[in-house]
Amino acid sequence: MDQNKHTVVILLGSNIGARQDWMQQATSHISDEIGQINATSNYYETKAWGNEDQADFLNQVLVCTTSHTPIEVLVLCLSIEKKLGRNRKEKWGNRTIDIDILYYDSEICATNKLKIPHPYLHERRFTLVPLVEVLPDFVHPVFNVTNKELLERCGDGLEVTKLNSK
Repeated sequence: MDQNKHTVVILLGSNIGARQDWMQQATSHISDEIGQINATSNYYETKAWGNEDQADFLNQVLVCTTSHTPIEVLVLCLSIEKKLGRNRKEKWGNRTIDIDILYYDSEICATNKLKIPHPYLHERRFTLVPLVEVLPDFVHPVFNVTNKELLERCGDGLEVTKLNSK
């Protein structure tokens, strides 16, 4: 494991059962297995994106410090999803928990297994709204604009509703 510290930005999502409980369990696992959580957005509720015939999602962004490589973070995220009952049968289907890597420092990674920055980040208000809450001025390494600017340009019309508690 690389002993250098890196910033990894993670999006959590859930639309089955006790959504907030799933997200809190995921946050606990991330803290224990991936690294220190330095910032969390509020929870946001959004209609499903991609496959719209399903329950509303709860989303939250976490900013963490890790000494793991991007691939190690991905493996840990997939392991946490599995521990929390994630079943990957259908693309954009219902899920107890979804853990996506949005950024890893300002690195660009494009492999068959992992793409960073997240390839749909700039197209999704449910990602950008909580992301702008915690990292408004972070510059997207591909588009060379801030998260705030990405949100202002986003054509996604889905409403994103901020909930009261973290």
